[in-house]
Order: sequence, then C-alpha cells, then structure tokens
Amino acid sequence: MEDWAASCTLGDMRRYELRDSDEARRFLLQGLWWQRVLSPRPDRVRPVLEWALEIASAGQDLPPLGFLADFGHLAFGELANEREVLPAALPSRTLPARWTVLLRTYEDHVLGKLYVDRLFSRASDALRRYQGRDRARGLAFVLRRFAERSGFQGVRLSPAVLKSVREAPANEVHSQGWESLERDGLHPMLIPQYEMLIAAARHTAEVLGPEDVSQLERGTALKPQGEQLAERQVLRAAHRLEESLPHHCFRPRLHRGDISTHVLDDDTYPVGGFASLTTRGSIESLLHSQLAYMEDGQRPDLFDIKFLRNELLYYARDENQFLRRRRTFVFVLYPDLDQTRFKDCELDYQRGILLLALLYVIVRKLAVWLSAEALAFRFLFVVEGGKDSLQAERALLASLLMQEITNGLVQIATGPENTVAELCANWARHSRCHALLIDVRPRQLNVHGTTIHRLRMDGPQPALADADSEPIIPESEEPLESWNKVLFEILQQWV
Repeated sequence: MEDWAASCTLGDMRRYELRDSDEARRFLLQGLWWQRVLSPRPDRVRPVLEWALEIASAGQDLPPLGFLADFGHLAFGELANEREVLPAALPSRTLPARWTVLLRTYEDHVLGKLYVDRLFSRASDALRRYQGRDRARGLAFVLRRFAERSGFQGVRLSPAVLKSVREAPANEVHSQGWESLERDGLHPMLIPQYEMLIAAARHTAEVLGPEDVSQLERGTALKPQGEQLAERQVLRAAHRLEESLPHHCFRPRLHRGDISTHVLDDDTYPVGGFASLTTRGSIESLLHSQLAYMEDGQRPDLFDIKFLRNELLYYARDENQFLRRRRTFVFVLYPDLDQTRFKDCELDYQRGILLLALLYVIVRKLAVWLSAEALAFRFLFVVEGGKDSLQAERALLASLLMQEITNGLVQIATGPENTVAELCANWARHSRCHALLIDVRPRQLNVHGTTIHRLRMDGPQPALADADSEPIIPESEEPLESWNKVLFEILQQWV
C-alpha cells in the first residue's frame, strides 16, 4: 500500500475553507478527540476553545483542535502526571489501521519535534510568564510563526462557530464530538490536515527562529503585526551578523595604564585572605582549635554554650573590593539617517535595519565580553530644527534593548548637535570614552579624551574610519560581508 504521508508534500499544501456552519462544528468537535499529549476530558475543553477563538479572531488559519490542544499543553508545560494513565484519544480498537498509523506517525514526527526543539522550550518558558488573555495571544503568535516557517496551512472558518461551541456546556461539547465520530464518521478534512502537519514537521529544521523567542521573552510578540515585522527583521539580521563573530573575546588592546599579562582570558585571583578573627562566621571558617571545647557524653558541653553565646572564633576575610575600569560607548545618530530606509537589491534588508542590527550586536557582545568592567552605552539621536527624523528608529531600538535600558546599561536620548561634544567631554572625565558618529556623510567631532570613529552610510556597504582618516569600505565579495567586517573592526578597536 502506498505510504499515506507521501500524499502530502510541501508543494501540495493548500488552505481549506469551511463555510457551512454544521461542517465547521463537526470539524471542531471531532478534532478535540485527536489530542495525544493529555487525554480529552470535559474540563480541558474550554481552554482549547479559548485558544482557537483567539487564533480565528486574528484572521489566522485554524489547525485541528487536537493539534492545537497538544501544542498548547506542551507550550504551557501541562503534561500528564504519573498518576494519569494516558489512553489514546481515540480507542485503538475502534480505529481503522490507516488512522492508527497516522496518529503514531503524528506523535513521532510532530510531537516528537516539539518535545526536543530547544527554541520551542525557551518559548514555553516565556509563555508561562504571561497572564490572562496574553497567554492565548502568545500561543497564537507561536503557532503563527510555526505555520509560516513550516508552510502549514490550516482551515478557515467563521469565529461565530467557535463562539457557539464555547458557549455550550463543556460536557455536552465533549460528548458530541465522540457521538459525531460514531454516527457520521471521521470528518474528511482531519486526515489531510494531519498529513500536512507531518509533512511540514519533516521539512522544518526548527519550530521557531531566534527572533521569535526574543520577542516572546521581551513581551513584544503581542504588538500589532506591523510593528513586529521591523523588529523581527532586525533580530534576524543581528543573528546573521553575530554568526560571523568568534565565540571568544578578542585579545584586549593595550591602553595607557594597562599592564600586559601572559593570560588572554580574565582570571579570578583571590583578594586579601584571612586577615582577622571574629565571633561570627560559617562553619567552614571555624578555627580548628575551637573543637577542643567539645566533650563526649555531656550535653550541653562547653562548645554548645560558646556557640549559643557567639563566643566561638572564626577566620575573617579581608573585605577589599575589586576596582573596575569604567567604559562609556557613545553612538551618535544624525537625522540624515532617515535616508537609510532603503532596500538595496544586493541586500536582504534595508540599510536602516542592518544598522540597527549592527548596533544591537555591538551592545550585546560588549556587555558579555567586558562584563568585568563598568560599562555604559549612550545613544544620542541628533535633532535639527525641532524635527525628530529618527523617531521610529529610536522606538525600535528602545524595544530591542528594553532589558538593558531597565538595568541602566543603556540610555537613549535626543538633543541638538552642539551638545554632543559637551556630553562626550563630561563622560570622558570619569571613564574611557569611545564614540561612533553615524551618518550618510562623514562627520567631524573633536573631544579631548574621547576616541572617535566614523561610520558612513551612503550605500549598501558601510564605510568605517577613525577621526583623522577617510572612511573606507572593507573589501568583500558580497555587500553583507562588508557589514560583518565593519562589525568585527569596531569590536576589535573597542575591546
């Protein structure tokens, strides 16, 4: 017999539409009995219908409710416990052989992929922090991203049908699904839908992308889709740029006041040592001589009495503190950068998207590589004539660096151009300051104590230079490779 899964390939995937309300209701009720992660029960009907209504109301295709239930239970960590004997959703003795093979293959290829996918596991951890309706909206986002990546297309039906099913008693909905299976037979769209799911899972490397997980973790996945698109593109571009970097930190450059060592990586050296004695401490720092107060056969002994009176002696460590070097990194973005909202045919993204991805990776990498130092990142958006040309870019950058802004690592501000030099001079008095001037034409800035670099954005390939030389485009075979080289050079200069 021909393999049933071969009948549905990625090229054959198509969208189904149920316009008849009775057929749509039958598809929904029977689909509830095809869930495999948890056994179908009346008390589990309503959450699944809430998820389905959120998906259908957003205009998304609706998968079979059995798969939606499995997807949601795995995403929210609602797995069967050891006491629950998990029977097949449909008793095996009532299933034709083709249905049995279909369900087993679905468990192996679809549910098996969800169980082991690392990004889906991170997305699940993020979803569990959501509350109320946001949980259903977050699940709808994850399912939409999975459908877009895999090519799966579900069923289109009216949300009114879902509302009528949701308003019915859960026991009635649960029993009607089984009665429909016995009376009318299996709905003709269920098997093609499951075959499509299996084919989609087989051809998908990962359920989600890193940008999807990042949006879930930062809570921006619930924004309107138009606002999510630019952010997702920046995260994708940032991921591609980051892949070109080495995993380890660059060898630090020698600066004034630095002392070279024979070790590339940072080592942890003990500070101080046992410098004094005290009557408070942990059992590990207790003087061995204090054990002489312990007596056999007598309780309480002298050791117990001294312990209760806080008279035992402990070693105390010197409380010296590490001195960390202060570093301030300044990014100055000029208003003419609104011209970077342009898609070159040689690039996969707009120049402005790649620029934001470049800045995002710089902040993330330096924060990790220089974690032993006191860092500060300052983004200055220059405003001319009261016109804020880069408002959209500033809002997007604030969304991408939301966690860093909350922690005080990153600050984003606006101001006129004549304040840039004064701000950099103030920061240079208290820390080592590096500034990157970004514009479509070369900019000049002379500030004592501040290392200046300039990034020119007048084409598909960026040009980088220091304060005294002319910006040069790195040699590369592809335009995106020049972005990788600029990122590499900036990080190498600043580390």
